[in-house]
Amino acid sequence: MQKKIIALAVAGLVSGAAFAQSNVTIYGVADVGIAKVDGKSLAASANGTANNGSSRLGFKGSEDLGGGLKANFTMEEQINLANGAVGSATDANPFYRQAWVGLSGGFGEVQIGQNYSGGFKALGQFETSQTANYSPVLGRFGATGGTRNAAQVLYMTPSMGGFTVAFGHVLKGNMATDKAQNELAAWYNNGPIAVGLGYADNGDGLGKDKMVGGSFNFGMGRAVAGYYDPAGDKKGYSLGVADVKLGPVLLALDYAKNTAASMGKPRTTMLEVKYPMSKRTFVYANYLDYTEANSDFWGAGIRHNF
Repeated sequence: MQKKIIALAVAGLVSGAAFAQSNVTIYGVADVGIAKVDGKSLAASANGTANNGSSRLGFKGSEDLGGGLKANFTMEEQINLANGAVGSATDANPFYRQAWVGLSGGFGEVQIGQNYSGGFKALGQFETSQTANYSPVLGRFGATGGTRNAAQVLYMTPSMGGFTVAFGHVLKGNMATDKAQNELAAWYNNGPIAVGLGYADNGDGLGKDKMVGGSFNFGMGRAVAGYYDPAGDKKGYSLGVADVKLGPVLLALDYAKNTAASMGKPRTTMLEVKYPMSKRTFVYANYLDYTEANSDFWGAGIRHNF
């Protein structure tokens, strides 16, 4: 009898552990290619500007707490497919891409930790390349409130007919300037129309970030436009078309110009070609033309989402 009780207890522990892990998802991106920059030899490229995205491995999950309330988490690390290194050239922390935990329910969702900014999420609703590494907008103006922030408290409302509002806050105790960072972003994505708005005080005394943009799906593709006014000597606009169907190929063309005379009014033109091989895998090629001398480049690669 005692052996049977022990066996049942062990079986219960095993089944309980399996149940606890059943809501955890392993996901990621594998992206690698080649790139040719003016004045440099052709080279393998991983997580570079010529890549569509940076390779990553992530873990996410949720637990139903009852009453419509859920606990959620995401931990995501960056991986270089060219050499197997973890982290990035600018941040050696393995999980710098995302590392947060939060709660969601009828009120929306709160996420606390290392996370994308609301402005970056809003930009992704309409930008031509879907915030690829070679995005002219990100290259020229960045994202409102930065791409991601450490120690961030991010609140997002439920989607109301495609409309979502996000508020991001970093306590001044976590800021090098000892001044809090605050950000307000909103986006609407429903039917053929997508719009993104962003406003941020980064707490660094350099000014405010502002952004507004949108896209319209005209059937064969999307027409895209945006205006950006980040802190400092940057201000300008972008115009483009995206997801233009040419047989099995998707084309995107984007033009971003910094209109600040103090910076010489630089601009970037991007051409992107994608060929979907499945719902999760595509090959791509891109070309970027910069005003700056000896900075143009082209790249080609393959991306698999899992």
